[in-house]
Amino acid sequence: MSPTLGIRREDKNRWERRVPIIPKHVQELKKKYGIEAIIQPSDIRVFSDKEYMDVNARVQNNLSSSTIVFAVKEIPINLFEPSKTYVFFSHTIKGQKHNMPMLKKMMELGCTLIDYEKIADKNGKRLVFFGKFAGLAGMVDTLWIFGQRAKWEKIDTPFDKIKQTTCYKNLEDVKKELKVVSNEIKDHGLPKSITPFIVGFTGYGNVSLGAQEIIDILPVKTINPDEIESVCKIPSNKTIYKVIFKEEHMVKPKNPSKKFDLQDYYSHPENYKSVFESYIPYLSILMNCIYWSPQYPRLVTKKFIKDYFKENKNRRLKVIGDISVDINGAIEFTEKTTSTDSPTFVYNPLTNKITDGYAGDGVIVMSVDNLPCELPKESSEYFSKTLLSFIPELMKVDFKQDDFENLNLLQEIKNAIILYKGKLTPNYCYINKYL
Repeated sequence: MSPTLGIRREDKNRWERRVPIIPKHVQELKKKYGIEAIIQPSDIRVFSDKEYMDVNARVQNNLSSSTIVFAVKEIPINLFEPSKTYVFFSHTIKGQKHNMPMLKKMMELGCTLIDYEKIADKNGKRLVFFGKFAGLAGMVDTLWIFGQRAKWEKIDTPFDKIKQTTCYKNLEDVKKELKVVSNEIKDHGLPKSITPFIVGFTGYGNVSLGAQEIIDILPVKTINPDEIESVCKIPSNKTIYKVIFKEEHMVKPKNPSKKFDLQDYYSHPENYKSVFESYIPYLSILMNCIYWSPQYPRLVTKKFIKDYFKENKNRRLKVIGDISVDINGAIEFTEKTTSTDSPTFVYNPLTNKITDGYAGDGVIVMSVDNLPCELPKESSEYFSKTLLSFIPELMKVDFKQDDFENLNLLQEIKNAIILYKGKLTPNYCYINKYL
């Protein structure tokens, strides 16, 4: 009997049109390795049912005959089958409260869970990801939101020509329009009230690189964090200033006699404190692209932003593109995730209240938690290409054997197994405390 993979329809919301394995790669897996595919029908998926049928995939609701089920987002708990292997972004490795019932159900049913997020090389570099596309869509949306906010403040800017990512046909269409905006900035400059226009990026991984790919279409000059203050004294209104913040810029040792050491920071974050807030008064936009968990210092606290609003009437910071979206995390006032059809809220530090939209006193936060779905075709194609090399190996494995330690599997994939036959694997036993 040929190994068979199942592809679940995505139904988290109407914007989720992505797929983990595209038709072209389904065809390649069948031709080269004899791997069959079953895909659930979908009216919204970016690749149609017909495109899968054309490459001889079976289109049906029932995935029971599949060896492994692949999905993108979390799977509703009533759909899991006993002892089956699932591969998807589970969002459980930080003990996320909202997904603990799902994990418990998988444990009860004896399921095996492989999380794309943890498929990584020996240095911890992720090998299968959508992150770049979160950055691409997040930067476009943040520039669009800045334009809308400026318009609300009755400031005419070239950014009001930019649309939300979902309003474009594709990424090529996005870049074409941004080149028009770029030429307008070069020819006519930006209003004095928003000059200098400084965009800060925290982090330098795939998410940050995707966001930078968009901003780099504009007339950009990259500056170091220690150059921000001098740029503000003699700014150009025909330049977008880009600043990339690394760990050494964001934190410093609590002990003044110690020097910053990256590995020490990762090992002992409790010995460091944030110094990032000193940059906030100079930024027009902040793009938060870092991985964050509670042991690390926050980038921006509620206390700081409240004091900043009390002491400054002319505030430069308009929008925070919180692509990382950790609730009350690195950006403490990211109070909730948002969606493509309602992407922003305004946080008023003086009242500690949030209001959906971009109107009102405060800082706008864009915290859409599935940005890659705004570029569904390109992101699915890229993701499927990165996943493709692992699928033949996965489909050969006998996930019915009892001994996890002797499971014959690439280490990159083995490290990503969170549950094996319903039990947390050694690397993930810490999740027990969240259950």
